[in-house]
Amino acid sequence: MGLPTARVGEKERDSSSSAAAVDAADKTLLQSLVSFRSLPSPAPEQDWLIGIRGFLVIQSFVWCFLTVFAPATVKDAANTDGPFYQIILRKVFSVLFWNESLIYSFIVLLSARTICIQFLQNPTRQLVASQVFRRGIRLWIPTAVGLGLSTIILNQIGLEYIDDFKTRTNNVTIATPGRIQNFLHWFNSMFEIFWVNKNYATQMGNLASPSQTLFAISIVFVQSYTVYMTMICIPYTRNSWRVKAFLFFIATAWWVQSWAWYSVTGILLADMVMNMDFRAKAKRGVPIRLPGGRAYLWVAWRPEYRNAELKGHTGLYNAGSLNDGLDLDQPLARDDNYLVIVGFMLMMETSDMLQFIFKNPLFTYLGRRSFSYFLIQATIIYTAGIKLFLHLRVDKNWPEGACNILCLAVCVFTVVPGAEIFHRVVDYPSDVLARVAWNFMIE
Repeated sequence: MGLPTARVGEKERDSSSSAAAVDAADKTLLQSLVSFRSLPSPAPEQDWLIGIRGFLVIQSFVWCFLTVFAPATVKDAANTDGPFYQIILRKVFSVLFWNESLIYSFIVLLSARTICIQFLQNPTRQLVASQVFRRGIRLWIPTAVGLGLSTIILNQIGLEYIDDFKTRTNNVTIATPGRIQNFLHWFNSMFEIFWVNKNYATQMGNLASPSQTLFAISIVFVQSYTVYMTMICIPYTRNSWRVKAFLFFIATAWWVQSWAWYSVTGILLADMVMNMDFRAKAKRGVPIRLPGGRAYLWVAWRPEYRNAELKGHTGLYNAGSLNDGLDLDQPLARDDNYLVIVGFMLMMETSDMLQFIFKNPLFTYLGRRSFSYFLIQATIIYTAGIKLFLHLRVDKNWPEGACNILCLAVCVFTVVPGAEIFHRVVDYPSDVLARVAWNFMIE
């Protein structure tokens, strides 16, 4: 309940040793560029967090593919009519396993839960300054290359085939990407991705991307600095008062519908696990049975009220009372997603079995390359996937189901090596460059 065991002064005196550790890590980084082995994790006991990222990679790919080729299986899709099996898949599985709003909400909270770990392990001024400095470089370069690749490809092959695909398949869910005309247009679109703090979905960088999901980068980038500014208070405050302050922060951010209530929840989870012996205390808790089945029946019975919760906030940018001027096309921090994510994370934090499952090699492999998959998969699905479908369906007169199966196989076997190449050529070197640039700044 008191201040952290290690004194701040003692931690500052260890800065020289931590700098040496950083230099050693940089050598490992440069060597691993040509290696098939991943970097050693700074917190191996929490590698299951990387595994969750890998699981989200699979979910996001499934969502992106089904939105294009079987939109009736996707929650909140404009196509609500379709084959019976697609409707069953949407009602039974889509809400938890390929739900766009749940995926990007999970990414926001998981990012906050993850990026503060190193500081909680070694709360020094040099470490937090390094994290703040490197964050931009780490995200700017891969995003610029990913958006640039999709822009060049779509400008070369045109966008008419996407409109043709939408007409032939009656897909009213996906949108034709916006066209970026020149370098200045691309540069301004890139700049806005890391500048805007509201209306994320209507920025040009997001509209020009194939799946129009680059808004997630904007949210994560902005909320990263919420995490940095909040986590530096942890070594200097008492545990009990810190928890109270974080809960007040979460409630306030919820009221103004800021994504900060997701981010601060991620910090609170990390703080409780690493500084407050949360797992031992959780085992001494009192089990409470909640009537979750009734809530499920209510949602199934009255789906028209699924967005009513979003009005229960102050209209910070659009009204003086409640959130009456709500724009449902924007990414929104939802209560239901929050409860699902926090409940899942609490189970993960307290279960050795679940952590073991999510630390499996496949999930951790995908998790370390999650950003590359996020940036590359939509471009492949919207180009190679749609082009192949039109060729098989129109030119070869294949049945639609067979076209979808072959397109799925081709997309999987194209996205996997494509993401690996992007990771090694762009994503990973950007991490190396950020670390080298930081070392140059402090030497």
